[in-house]
Formats: sequence, structure tokens, C-alpha cells
Amino acid sequence: MGNWIWAYSDRLSARPGETVALHISATGGAFDIEVARLSGGRDVVFHETGLEAGQHGTEPSAHIHGCGWPETFHLTVGEWRSGYYEILLTAADGAIGRHMLVVKAARPQAKAVIILATNTYHAYNSWGGANTYAWTGEVEPASPTQEEDLHIPAARLSTNRPFSSGIMKPASPQHRIVNTERRGFRERSTAGEIAHEIKAGGNGWDCPAGFTDKWEHAFVAWAESNGTEIDYLTDYDLEAEPHVLDGYKAALFVGHSEYWSRGQRQEAERFVDAGGNIVILSGNTCYWQCRWEDHGRTYVAYKSRAEEEDPYMADPATRHLTSGLWSSPWTGAPEAQLTGLSFLFGGYHRFGLCTARGVGGYTVWREDHWALKDTDLYWGDVFGDDCRLVGYENDGCPLTFGEDGLPKPVPRLGVPENLEIIATAPATLGEPESEFGGFVPPEAWGPLTRAYAGFDSPANRTRLMRGHAVMAAFKRGKGEVFNAGTTEWAYGLQAGNPFVEKITRNVLDRFLG
Repeated sequence: MGNWIWAYSDRLSARPGETVALHISATGGAFDIEVARLSGGRDVVFHETGLEAGQHGTEPSAHIHGCGWPETFHLTVGEWRSGYYEILLTAADGAIGRHMLVVKAARPQAKAVIILATNTYHAYNSWGGANTYAWTGEVEPASPTQEEDLHIPAARLSTNRPFSSGIMKPASPQHRIVNTERRGFRERSTAGEIAHEIKAGGNGWDCPAGFTDKWEHAFVAWAESNGTEIDYLTDYDLEAEPHVLDGYKAALFVGHSEYWSRGQRQEAERFVDAGGNIVILSGNTCYWQCRWEDHGRTYVAYKSRAEEEDPYMADPATRHLTSGLWSSPWTGAPEAQLTGLSFLFGGYHRFGLCTARGVGGYTVWREDHWALKDTDLYWGDVFGDDCRLVGYENDGCPLTFGEDGLPKPVPRLGVPENLEIIATAPATLGEPESEFGGFVPPEAWGPLTRAYAGFDSPANRTRLMRGHAVMAAFKRGKGEVFNAGTTEWAYGLQAGNPFVEKITRNVLDRFLG
């Protein structure tokens, strides 16, 4: 069985002076707690020893209905700087556990605020049995179950359970979901560095979500070390607190901000229309609509099963909240209206057999764009290939070419006519049929092709597979949006790529100035 200590809380974000209830179960009884802000370093703000936790049982359906453990400890947030805080638990029997807390500013202190993609953390969290992608099996102390109806991806998930360990901190320092090298001749495809995570004892499903040692962490470490102050919020804060973005000049979405609720989307749109700016250094952004029930205790994402299984689909009054693709016709709000781009028009790069021999960088089209000012980049140049800047999941748009030889957007499914395409790279939504593949089938042909083209057909499936990663910008309302179009942008900053750094500075200078 082994030793373990697990924790969850009644909230993921709080302001100074507010309290957070921790629910903890452990084999060792006594434990110590340490709270530290993570960025470029690790700054400890709280430490207490000699606390006691019981060992509590867990039902097989804990991933759906929650754990129901009693409250163990009340943490009062001090006058701590806004940021991501690791809650480190060390038990007397040597077990280590981690949880998280986002400390929000009492009022805006910085010009920029990062919105941590906690909806995506929830979607990938398989603690207790399943996430929205797969049944992974129970995690101690959940009881084994042979109930086949639980052995499926979950559409409803409880927040009253811990996060799986690899979401809180990966087991391996190498866990990027990008192939390190271009695929060789007749070489089998791979899933990138996930293999290192699994060999280190981790779960591959934990790699696409979480803060520590991942995209958001890399970005804030770079930004704060380069003099850009940032406040922090979670996805749910935009849902729960209308106008929470007031007072900021720019809202940032970094890495893998895949799941958005309607309330979050409305707050972001209100913000940019009123003159705020949005910086998207993410891929697969706002792809699936999710929703919250039970006052934030239940997270709902039926995804590709939404048309058949989500009860909201049957009622015209709630159909727009059905938890499928944002680009599906019933939402009335394809994500490109806000982001300029969509994963439907992009896809994977250097992942499995998807663009497996791609260079991993962007090709420049508009050298005179403000985002490329003083970057020493010119038409046809490729940048970011040395750090796999274009990889894993990427967003794009349908495009054509004008008489000037430059790509122009085809304005459909929310893609704005005034979108400025700065750079592109090929991407695809799934692997081609081949004896060398087998990692990345398209997630759901029917919902994807119906959203993309109105109906499913072999021709639409073929066209859907030919996408582009796109870096772009456009003005919306009184504000402006910059979209890097790739999950891997923050790793370009972490690598010190001079082109990526200068473009990021150009964007922040323009949007925060």
C-alpha cells in the first residue's frame, strides 16, 4: 500500500485575511505544513509542525462525488504577495503531499494579471479514478472497484478531492509533450517527453496541466525576473467575481488554457471590449466549454459526448451552456470571436506522427508588424526552432493569400476579418493512418467536423486535418488581443530565445504602457 498524505481545500484562491479549509488524509498521523510562493525562487511564508491528520476512507466514485473528509486545518492567508503558493505536507512516516493556493491581490497592484488555467487542471485531474479523458484507476486511499460504469472518462468531476501528484509537481524535469527531435526515416512516432514522466513514476495524463515546473511557472519566473509585476487569479475567479478584471491593463492566459466557462468568457470579453488587452501565450485556448454547478463544487465537461449526454442540450433555454466545443453551433459564441484563432483550424506539431518532421518554429510573414519591432526578423525567417516553440497544441485560422503574397484570414467561425497573421507553421488535428503512428487519433470526428463545416464527411475530415499554427493580433472593441497560438511560448522564454523574449516585451510594452 505504501505511505501517503493527500489534501484538498474548500477554495483554490483567497485574499489576505481570508481563510482556507484543508481536508487531509494520511497514513502517518502527524505532519508538518509549509506554504511557499513559487516563481523564480521558492519563498516560504508559513510553516507549522506537529499537526495531526486522520486516515480516511474514500469511495470508488470519489472523482465524481468527492471525498467527504473532515476539515483538518484552517489556513489564514497573511499579507502575502499575489501569486501561486505551494502547500507542502510532510508526514511523520516520510510521505510527501502537495496542494495549491492562489493568493489574489486585495485590489489590483500590478498592471497585468495572469489567469491560471485551473479549469484545465480540473479536467486533467484523475485523482480517485478518472478525468475527462480516461479512466486511470484508483489512487490510494480510494477503494478498488469493478463497477464498469465508473471505468470511463468522467463528464462530472468533484473539486472536493486532491489533485493528482503530477499536476501539483511532475515526477521528471523532462515532461514536455513535444518530440525532442524531428522524426527520422521510417521511425516510429513518440509522445514526446511524457515517457520520462512515466519512467519516473508519474502519470502521463498529468503532463498537460498544472503550474509547478510547467508553462505558467516558466512565464512568471521570466516576467518577474525581467521587471514585470503580475497579479494572479484563477479561471473560477472570472466566473465567480464579475468585474474582477477591472483595474488591470492586460489579462494573460499562458500555456494550456483549454477549458472556459461561460462566466469566465463573458468577463474576458467585457474586459477587452471596454479597453483592456488580452495576451494569449497559450494553445488550444478556450476550446471546450465547461460549467460549474453546486456553487463551484462540481465541474462539468461532457466534451465530445455533449450532444448525446449533456442534459443541457435538450432544453433550448440552456443549450448554449452545453459543455461541448465552443465552436459548436449551439453556443452562439465560437472562441475565435475572442481569441482570433481556434484549435479546430490548428492542431498538433511534433507530437506523435502529427507534423512529426516539422521544424518546431514559426515562419515570419509580416516583418513590419508592431509585435516584431526590433526583432531582426524578416519575411521567410524561421524562429523558435531551437527551443521547440511550436509544439504540442496550436491554434490557427482558415487563411488565403492576397495579391501582396501575404496570408489573410478567412472570416468564419468567429475568426475576425481584421486579424493580422504574423507568422505560421503547419499543424494537424490527428495522425495520418500509418504503421508508424498510434498516439493521436482525432478526439471526436463527428462533433469536430459538424462544428468545422456543418456536417461530417470524408472530405471535411481531410480538410480538417490540414491546419496551421498562427501567431496573430487584432483589435476588438476598445481593446486589443495578441495570440501566440502555441502552448510552448513560455518555454521559449525559459530557454532565453532572443526572438521570443523581444516579441513578448513588445506585446507587454504596448499593452501595459
